[in-house]
Amino acid sequence: MKGKSLHERYHRQIILKGFGNAAQNALLHAKVLVIGAGGLGCPVLQYLTAAGTGCIGIVDDDVISMSNLHRQVLYDTNEIGKPKVTVAAAKLRLMNNDTELIEYQIRLDKNNCLDIIKEYDIIVDCTDNFSSRYMINDACVLKGKPLVYAAVNRFEGQVAVFNVLRAGKERTGNYRDLFPEQPEQGEVMNCAEAGVLGVLPGIIGSLQASEVIKLITRIGETIVNQLLTYNAINNQVTVFDYEHNTQSAVTMPRSETDFKKMNYDRGCIIESHPFGIDAEKFDEMLLQKDVRFIDVREFHELPFVTEFANTRIPLGELKQKIDELADDNIIFFCQSGIRSLQAAVMAAEYYGNYDRFFCLQGGIGSWKKIHEKQLT
Repeated sequence: MKGKSLHERYHRQIILKGFGNAAQNALLHAKVLVIGAGGLGCPVLQYLTAAGTGCIGIVDDDVISMSNLHRQVLYDTNEIGKPKVTVAAAKLRLMNNDTELIEYQIRLDKNNCLDIIKEYDIIVDCTDNFSSRYMINDACVLKGKPLVYAAVNRFEGQVAVFNVLRAGKERTGNYRDLFPEQPEQGEVMNCAEAGVLGVLPGIIGSLQASEVIKLITRIGETIVNQLLTYNAINNQVTVFDYEHNTQSAVTMPRSETDFKKMNYDRGCIIESHPFGIDAEKFDEMLLQKDVRFIDVREFHELPFVTEFANTRIPLGELKQKIDELADDNIIFFCQSGIRSLQAAVMAAEYYGNYDRFFCLQGGIGSWKKIHEKQLT
């Protein structure tokens, strides 16, 4: 775009105090990846394109359905059944043909995620499920990419900015600092099950776009080490502070190799790691005399385990009681296998011994289901 028309298109931004040509040029040279072209992705894509973002990647493998239209206002009834990525890119090019739009009509997974996000400056999570959120977060941490996150459900939404490089080469908190453990499948209803007010993704997605623009132009304050929540029923906005969570860092993949071993559909556990034992091996060790079984769930958590002798030491108390684990082989277990992995790593690092601490993969819930099937 020529200088005169460029200035005309973005004039209302450029004249803002503290914005100017420098901020606009930063936008024009920025590369942003938007993952999800649904309720949140639509407003994010529209506003980033209109603002003059130089390059936007769009990732989505879904097609437009009738149930999308009450909140995904980039689409219409004539486009039902068409790929969201294709339709979105075509309309955004009409909005601003100076923005380069790169289409990824694929499902982002652990095998393609790292290669795609490494090409972009900022990643925007507009997905609607926990497995994708944890995977995207981990990929951003490994690749050193800032992540703008949001989620909506019913009448409420939340926004946060993760993994931003600060002075001194320290990065702000990430999704796992805020939500260390992935919920069990079905534990939290998604929008398809719980519903969502149609305008809510528009409000929250606009906030996401605003955070992206602030990151690129370095104006204002972004929502780092904080979680902003919005309730559409009473217009209440609340901002929560959070800190780095050292325990959650245990389950973070430490390398790209570990990342590709993760099973994000089963609660972000590493499919194969030196501490994990499966249900069959667990049963074998139940017969051994020099093995102690430690339940690291909270005292109120069900189901109670009466099938074998065990001691309950909640993960939060393990550090204070870790001297009690000086003898014997120790097998930790929890509900899903995540906290028990943290416990095994903590104990192994404390004693400098990686040969006698183990955790039950899949958790005690999966172990009980296996045994129930064997009895029927």
